[in-house]
Amino acid sequence: GERITTDDKIVSINPANKEELIGRVSKANKDLAEKAMNTAYETFQTWRKFKPESRADILFRAAAIIRRRKHEFSALLTKEAGKPWNEADADTAEAIDFLEFYARQMLQIKDGVKVESRPGEYNRYGYIPLGVGIVISPWNFPFAIMAGTTVAAIVTGNTVLLKPASTTPVVAAKFVEVMEEAGLPKGVLNYVPGSGAEVGDYLVDHPKTRFISFTGSRDVGVRIYERASKVNEGQIWLKRVIAEMGGKDTIVVDSDSDLELAAKSIVASSFGFSGQKCSACSRAIVLEDVYDTVLDRVVELTKELTVGNPVDRSNFMGPVIDQAAFDKIMSYVEIGKEEGRLMAGGEGDNSTGFFVQPTIFADLKREDRLMKEEIFGPVVAFAKAKDFTEAIEIANDTDYGLTGAVITNNRAHIDQAKEDFHVG
Repeated sequence: GERITTDDKIVSINPANKEELIGRVSKANKDLAEKAMNTAYETFQTWRKFKPESRADILFRAAAIIRRRKHEFSALLTKEAGKPWNEADADTAEAIDFLEFYARQMLQIKDGVKVESRPGEYNRYGYIPLGVGIVISPWNFPFAIMAGTTVAAIVTGNTVLLKPASTTPVVAAKFVEVMEEAGLPKGVLNYVPGSGAEVGDYLVDHPKTRFISFTGSRDVGVRIYERASKVNEGQIWLKRVIAEMGGKDTIVVDSDSDLELAAKSIVASSFGFSGQKCSACSRAIVLEDVYDTVLDRVVELTKELTVGNPVDRSNFMGPVIDQAAFDKIMSYVEIGKEEGRLMAGGEGDNSTGFFVQPTIFADLKREDRLMKEEIFGPVVAFAKAKDFTEAIEIANDTDYGLTGAVITNNRAHIDQAKEDFHVG
């Protein structure tokens, strides 16, 4: 409830136009994180006793406010995260859906679950809030995932410290203002933008932290999981960690399938939002008898795509998020040139913004780095499989298992994929 200004700022710029400043937010340090934690801990004692219906109502009101300001938020996502309009619009819509969904879920579970009782006793199964949660949200869905993970915790009676991604702090600040306008009592949601090394680690380790909800990279997620497993002095629980991390999404294309649908799906999934999703197609594994047909069509479709500032609605693809992402993706392009055959793209330009051309590599082997490591950019690797069983084996041959797709008209192969494709 208290607005604090610091000299140290996080500066948010437009990744499509490095000269354009989107906003500055005050940067929290360890002392402010401690202050926020104590506020959240004290507020939890009253917030947990709020009627579930009243907590849900705040989410319904916030959803209504955002629905009225939908295009403003989408425009902010285009400017701050470089999202093309269709992706930005979907991000805002998903944020509204999360608010509505969790509010309705709360109304469903508020009375607990019926359990049997013997004569002379009364058994009850109810849900209780956990405590103070740390929400560490990502930059690639800076509204939907940030809002969804925050309100799921709040509506169930927990208080939250929200540490948004440092590249997209403005949309998070605007969301916090909406929650305040919707009637959320002060101290329930505490906005603490800051560095992961300073503020993030401190809050993950804090004895008053009850749970951590994290979305981001595998390295950071594993580190949080490890740190949260230690019981610090004054801690009276084992911390709960919800971690959604990286992906190496695969589209498997069977020989018995709609090949035009397959090609269009690969292009849309690989290059939508510049491939910056854990669910973006990073590998296309195609059965050998249709491999060339699918590959050629994907190359054709990719060469029709336009890349540029997403403010121009005619551009299919915008920038990648920042210089570090640009450098990482371009280094994988160089690896790809050694491992496979460059079919499209392979170029980047960071003079005005962080733009990478949609890139396709063909003829990768299952052990190649492009087939195993998360790139998080507009780069897709094609590999050939001799039959459907081998295609699933290649798809599973990575550390990641978040999402995947199979395009086939063969019902037996659909059932096989349900059992053997390690995703979800």
